[in-house]
Parts: sequence; structure tokens; C-alpha cells
Amino acid sequence: MDLQERIQHIESRVQAACNRSNRNRKEVEIIAVTKYVSLETAVNAVEFGCKHIGENRWPDAEKKVSVLSSKSTLHFIGHLQSKKVKHIIGKFPYIHSIDRISLANEIEKQALIQDINVNCFIQVNVSGEESKYGISPDELFTFAENLKSFKRLNIVGLMTMAPLEEDKEKTRPVFRELKRLRDRLNEKHIYNYKISHLSMGMSNDFEIAIEEGATFIRLGSQLVGKE
Repeated sequence: MDLQERIQHIESRVQAACNRSNRNRKEVEIIAVTKYVSLETAVNAVEFGCKHIGENRWPDAEKKVSVLSSKSTLHFIGHLQSKKVKHIIGKFPYIHSIDRISLANEIEKQALIQDINVNCFIQVNVSGEESKYGISPDELFTFAENLKSFKRLNIVGLMTMAPLEEDKEKTRPVFRELKRLRDRLNEKHIYNYKISHLSMGMSNDFEIAIEEGATFIRLGSQLVGKE
């Protein structure tokens, strides 16, 4: 399939997952992860309907940002080093990987300099895999409480990555737990607003994630290819 056909194919699968779970299709946004493709392919993806673009690393994103930021909403979805924050702030309206106070401090500092607010997801390592970043579920509520002091961070949701499973059904408990944690966070009224978003689900498991409440799914080569 070419790029447009892949996008249409993914769209049909997203719609089917929404139908199965009695969800409105408008509740789910697709982030096209373009780290492995050229600027030309990324621009074409936007022209074919991808409104959200995700990048994992600043060096990969640097050449694309100036072009894509005027055409789409940019999401930084990878692990973020504090020393790279100065490059990210002001270019990526969404950061999906807040997992430590030192990172929040640097985002706050750079956001104050630019006089902007930044939409942030708290990354939670629901599966407990050592290879994955994120705070543990047990740390979430204390961590969320500590983030209240940062005036330039808008906590809009939670993010997680499920294990890579041959049987996709095995990822369902991970996604279900992230939704439970978000709902519990709202019940605690730590913030004076409702946290709505769940960033979860990738190429291997996005349909399960949608069925369990994902509002953002992150799709790379299966959607945009590798060139």
C-alpha cells in the first residue's frame, strides 16, 4: 500500500475499534510518528489527513519542525532529557513523557522564558518493565500533587507503553489500568480541572487501546512507512 492507502486502512481499523466499544470516532486522535521518514513523507501524511505529528528525539525532529508546526500539531512522545528541553519548548505544544520533577523544573523554566504554557502527559510505567521509562502507579498521586506547583505545565493526561506481545489481548490490562488511574486521579481532585486524555496504543496494540479508552494513539511505520 502507498501512504494514502495506509492512512485510509488505519482509519478503517480505528473506526471499527470505536464501533466495537461504542465510542465516538471524534474521541480518538491519531499521532503519526514520523521519526523514520523524510520531511516530504511527513508533509504528505499531513496533506492526507494526519493532523497530529509525533517525534521521539530532537535531532530527528529538528529539520522537520519549522515546516510541520504550521501544518499540524506537534507532540514530543519520547524520553526527554532535561538538557534538550530548551530545543523542544515552544515547538511542541504537547509533551507525553513527564516522569520526574527535574524535567518538570526545566520545562517550567523554559516556558516562563517564552511566556507560554505546555500541555503535558505524566508517563506511567504500568507494566513495570525495567526497559521502559515512567513513574510507577504507586507514585502517581504524589507525583501529580507535586506538579501542582508548576504554573506553566497543563497536565492533560496520562501516557503509557504496553509490552510488545504476540497476543495483543495481553496488553488490555495495561491500558485498562491506565484509564483506572486517570479516573482515580480525577476523583481525588488534585487539579481544579478534569484530566481527559490517555496517550496509549501503538502499531501492535492500538485497537485494544482504543477499546480501553485511548484518546491519542501513536502510530509509526504501519501508518507512514519507513522512508
